Amino acid sequence: MKAKLKLLRNKISVLFLALFLFSLNSYSGELLPGARIWGNFQMDAQYYLQDSLIGAPDVSEKILMNGFANINFSWNNFSMGMRYESYQNAMLGYDPKYKGSGIPYRFASYTQDNLEITIGNFYDQFGSGLVFRAYEERNLGIDNAMDGIRLLYRPVLGLTLKGIIGQQRLFFDKGPGIVRGFDAEFCINEVITSLAENNNRWIIGAGVVSKYQRDQDPLFNLPENVAAVSGRLKYTRSAFMFSVEYAHKVNDPSSENNFIYKDGQALLLNTSYSSSGLGILLSAKRIDNMGFRSDRNATGNDLNINYLPPTTRQHLYSLSGMYPYATQPNGEIGVLGELTYKIPKGGFLGGQYGTTVVVNYSLANSIYKEKLNDTTAIGQRGTLGYNTDFFKVGDEKYFEDFNIEISRRISRNLRGLFSYAYITYNQNVIEGYLDKGMVYAHVVIADFTHRLPNRKSVRWELQHLYTEQDKGSWAMAMLEYSISPNWFFAISDQYNYGNKVKELQQHYYNVSAGYTINANRFAVSFGRQREGIVCVGGVCRQLPASYGISLNVTSSF
Repeated sequence: MKAKLKLLRNKISVLFLALFLFSLNSYSGELLPGARIWGNFQMDAQYYLQDSLIGAPDVSEKILMNGFANINFSWNNFSMGMRYESYQNAMLGYDPKYKGSGIPYRFASYTQDNLEITIGNFYDQFGSGLVFRAYEERNLGIDNAMDGIRLLYRPVLGLTLKGIIGQQRLFFDKGPGIVRGFDAEFCINEVITSLAENNNRWIIGAGVVSKYQRDQDPLFNLPENVAAVSGRLKYTRSAFMFSVEYAHKVNDPSSENNFIYKDGQALLLNTSYSSSGLGILLSAKRIDNMGFRSDRNATGNDLNINYLPPTTRQHLYSLSGMYPYATQPNGEIGVLGELTYKIPKGGFLGGQYGTTVVVNYSLANSIYKEKLNDTTAIGQRGTLGYNTDFFKVGDEKYFEDFNIEISRRISRNLRGLFSYAYITYNQNVIEGYLDKGMVYAHVVIADFTHRLPNRKSVRWELQHLYTEQDKGSWAMAMLEYSISPNWFFAISDQYNYGNKVKELQQHYYNVSAGYTINANRFAVSFGRQREGIVCVGGVCRQLPASYGISLNVTSSF
């Protein structure tokens, strides 16, 4: 039966493609005035070489490839599009269930009288995503696009209503659960005309999402319908902003929480202030049992209905980003503070062009948990899990990061950046180990860009990570030469000189070059990739070590 349904979906996709191509073919000059066609293409491929010294796994195919192409069409209030994807087979670090080729994303949408209707696949989110977020993050191999119907209606200025129903994408198939949701957002200053010119701006919103999945467990009585609700408020006045969002989820036993029957909740607070030369950002969150998936047995990054935003800084450099933080849905308290200040030009600190200083601190900790009674362990399957105190912090530190960054234009043609970070990283919690402890790492970075005549430039990086834990200390150097707007050439090396195992004190060298012409870009590289974790927005994937030649081609039209 499942094979027949999959065959039927493929036939529908082929029919959709035929209609899509027919509509494109009918666009010729005056037939569809104002019509627009656009899209993009990307292909990543790697030829893998054996390298036992860095632990690179043997690849039987030798060449692995990920590729996709988006084609979109719009005319007046109507739009449609599709994405073709091909994995031959998926590159290392991506889930091997991405295999083969197909059209997993296709949609048609039109708008009439403030009502927007979308059928097929779509992305969206309610508020910050605490109860619902359908999105794609290609670097992580995440795509939980909805397949169903989405309605968006604006009955009056300032009021937006959304309704969604469908199933989530699971590789080239769909998850077993059905997701239903409704969201309303109300901009008070637009709805109440007397407040239109008021400096105090208010936006309130609320959302509810439920999932349905049959209960086929022979031992436990599992809820088939699980609901989550959220409410949010945003206030702005001039340079000041404050927002708060709270979400509550009814009991949702799953593999992620060891099938406990405890309700979940999440609170997210953000405030910021910005003015000329000064920026302040403060964030705090508390998460308790807020994993929410359309399949209670799903693991990893599969079939997440919601999104739990991070309260840690996203590092851009390779060594400071070696220990990124992954949000812990089963329990976490986090805070973040960031101060940005531009020292005016003049004097030793400001220099001729001014100096920008960014100071950032973030902390993620466990929540307080206590046993339900003397005979029940914390998180024991089939129970209410544990008791907790909302305002009490747990004893275990998950992650801590203090960093300071100073950037300055040193001369007319030279820019420099200096950075220091101190990172505390709990391997057992973040990476799921049982026998590893904390990593305490100091990272220093220097980054310079020198502009040369004739639109050329040279950029070089020097990075150092010192730690006595994990694999020990690292040093990194990179040199890049660019000829704008077409060419770049780069060479880099990461050296794990501090590894306690002498045979593993390896160099991870890489040579790369790229060429860009108009909307087309070609890049090729050769070298080693160290094992590690890649994270975007608190969501991560494991990246195995590899060695070989890589090719990247991107194009848009």
